[in-house]
Amino acid sequence: MTNSAKTPVAVLISGRGSNMGSILDACESPDFPVRVGIVISDNPKAEGLKVAKENGVDTLVVKRSDYSSKAEFEEVIDKAIRETGAKLICLAGFMALLSEDFVNGWHNQIINIHPSLLPAFKGLEAHQQAIDAGVRFTGCTVHIVRPEMDAGPIIIQAVVPVTKNDTADSLASRILHYEHVLYPEALRLLITGEAEIKGEKTIINNGRWQKTGHVNPAPLI
Repeated sequence: MTNSAKTPVAVLISGRGSNMGSILDACESPDFPVRVGIVISDNPKAEGLKVAKENGVDTLVVKRSDYSSKAEFEEVIDKAIRETGAKLICLAGFMALLSEDFVNGWHNQIINIHPSLLPAFKGLEAHQQAIDAGVRFTGCTVHIVRPEMDAGPIIIQAVVPVTKNDTADSLASRILHYEHVLYPEALRLLITGEAEIKGEKTIINNGRWQKTGHVNPAPLI
């Protein structure tokens, strides 16, 4: 598949953009149906901007403080994305909350990754929330964005065990590995049409569903 034949997407970041990096790595494969048309950051010092440039991707910095209103800030972002012809917007550590108008203007076309098994542990410090709750499993979720925080149809999830010695940092590190697996796969599912959004559910066609269960801690008998 030539690069021009791939479907363009936009990626929004605020920091290092490690999930953006996993998407860019996936785009290197001739069979991956996506290319990144633009990377936009609200933070001019975001480390991910350098990574995007090194990969030959156009970048744009849009600082909220440069605009008199959130609507004006989002209008600039919206215009830049539409000029690339992007079909999806990938939130990859983008810390600015998008307005209801913006989200509705890209209905079912904005995806996000969150480090928990949604709908559990929404918001900030999801890893610590999981530890404090004493759960034995947590994970990460790629989902379609809705105006409500960390809400929307779930596309794909990964389960990660929580151990008795875990800290928020150690748990985050293990979950991040699976975030990098899930985000490109979610994009592939959506772009190929294997994932269909119907109401508030995502229907996966031809998926390889796993039926085995897991116990944590594992029984000794």
